[in-house]
Amino acid sequence: MLVNTDQQYGAVAIALHWFMAVLLVALIVLGLYVSDLPDVGFNKQKILLILYHKEYGMLALGLAVVRLAWRIGNVLPVLVENIPDWQKVAARFVHLSFYGLMFALPITGWLMSSAASIPVYVFGVRLPDLIGHNEHLFQVFIEVHKWLSYALIGFILVHAGAALRHHFLCRDDTLKKILPGKRR
Repeated sequence: MLVNTDQQYGAVAIALHWFMAVLLVALIVLGLYVSDLPDVGFNKQKILLILYHKEYGMLALGLAVVRLAWRIGNVLPVLVENIPDWQKVAARFVHLSFYGLMFALPITGWLMSSAASIPVYVFGVRLPDLIGHNEHLFQVFIEVHKWLSYALIGFILVHAGAALRHHFLCRDDTLKKILPGKRR
């Protein structure tokens, strides 16, 4: 089953979900690690890791576009019955926030690089600068990118915690709908 039903996510949505989850967590870990590396002199390791972070960040942006298009073109499985309305609203809010952050983080990273006149490449293809060189905006986008990253970490923790709560405490099918494996 490739497409979603009103009861289950399809294989494409599941693959996109888990691939993006791994990619975003890896980008967060890499970003946090790189930001702790010293800036003194020419730090070849830091520069190389920043290049990887930017390249895979742009991959995440491309996949976010694919994921959003898939989401718009497919039915969304119904939420578990008998949960309070506030939980339904919270679930939708977290999902919408994920989409916003999946777009905002790579775009702010791209803007940051553009403001610093540092080219952004996606697997060998140079992307155009979004803005001209501007040291002040470079510093602003560093802060915006950092705080959006912290927000993403928070939403990941809330999302994972809610999924685990549904699975282990509520014992419903919320988590099972998005897990790979045998489909009903």
